[in-house]
Amino acid sequence: MAHDGLSELIGTGGGRAPTKPSPAVWLKVRYRLTAWWARVLVVFVVSRVVTSAILLWFASRQEANAWTGAHPGYLDFAKMWDGHWYFIVALAGYPSELPMTDDGHVGESAWAFMPAYPFLVRGLMFVSGLDFRAVAVFVSVAFALGTALMFYKLMRLVLPEGTALFSVVLYCFAPLSPILQVAYAESMQAFFLTVALYLLMKRDYWALLPVVVVMSLTRPSGLAFALALGLHVVYRWVRRDRDPFGRREIVASVTAGLVSVASGFAWLFVAAATTGSLTAYTDTELAWRSAYIGYQELVPLTPWFLGANFWVPGALGVGLLVAAVVAFAALMFTPAVRRLGPDIRFWVASYVLYLLAVFFPQSSTFRLLLPVFPLWGALAQPRSLVYRLALVGLCIAGQFGWIHIAWWVDGYDWTPP
Repeated sequence: MAHDGLSELIGTGGGRAPTKPSPAVWLKVRYRLTAWWARVLVVFVVSRVVTSAILLWFASRQEANAWTGAHPGYLDFAKMWDGHWYFIVALAGYPSELPMTDDGHVGESAWAFMPAYPFLVRGLMFVSGLDFRAVAVFVSVAFALGTALMFYKLMRLVLPEGTALFSVVLYCFAPLSPILQVAYAESMQAFFLTVALYLLMKRDYWALLPVVVVMSLTRPSGLAFALALGLHVVYRWVRRDRDPFGRREIVASVTAGLVSVASGFAWLFVAAATTGSLTAYTDTELAWRSAYIGYQELVPLTPWFLGANFWVPGALGVGLLVAAVVAFAALMFTPAVRRLGPDIRFWVASYVLYLLAVFFPQSSTFRLLLPVFPLWGALAQPRSLVYRLALVGLCIAGQFGWIHIAWWVDGYDWTPP
């Protein structure tokens, strides 16, 4: 029973003096008496200590590069790569004219980076008087903590208490978790995504509206979430005899889907209106892949085939891509993933389809897969202690691997995070 340990700690009455509990019983009782948010907070703090130590170890070995001098401090190390672009947006905003390359193509610019994160950082810089580096890291860590708390509540909708907490452990120690404490928008997106999924599963459609708008202006996600919402509406309509789907809920859910579609296109329209080019945003995004395959038009559902042929020329590359897609589809129907419920599966499938439609695969793929982190709930389900310790160990090893490959700059580095 839930109170067996407590009974042993305080005695069972009848005049019998309380017995001194064993350390195991004492820890069990303390755990049961600890609020869920405090457990999540402990997990988060321990994970940040581990990840910070790893980042500092790499920073101490970092040579001079385009962003920092040799052996930079933590804040400088956390501002590298796209962090510098967010710094530009926070201080200078967006250009009214698109930069052009010598051969007449649209070049890289701030338009590839959405405004919610850098503008929030800019506002807090104004209020606090602190510089970009400190505020950007603070914002990222704060949203990462918020995500951990909301992720626990999300997982508790579909999983037992202990499994939900271990899902949070995996989120906090994941190989990509260093991105949660640098000058990147990923943790902010993860927070609003987790809130959005929670509201969707609670069927609070009207509350979804502002969340989806902010999320869509933090990282590209509006169109993928709109597809997930569409699948949710279809699913509820098909099951309406067993699960009533009244007119008010239909109106609210469809409205949320339409708002998500509009939010998904909003930044394209803002970039077009400011620069005078209808394709300003997509042309800017395409500039980043030009280093791999040159300048090309954006044709949906072709980038991964181009990438497969680039990385593994010939039929083998395409065959590996097809096998990966089939394996992912099979994963979505495994018992562990099905236990997460239809809405999480709708989101994961929709987001992966979005990536397949528009993204060219390279080293940033690992980071762009971060929004499928609710799948940690599937990996968290086995209760074996050996399994769980081994999985956390692999996650920490993965942090070393990802930082070495993608974040740490080693000479001419073509593997951006």
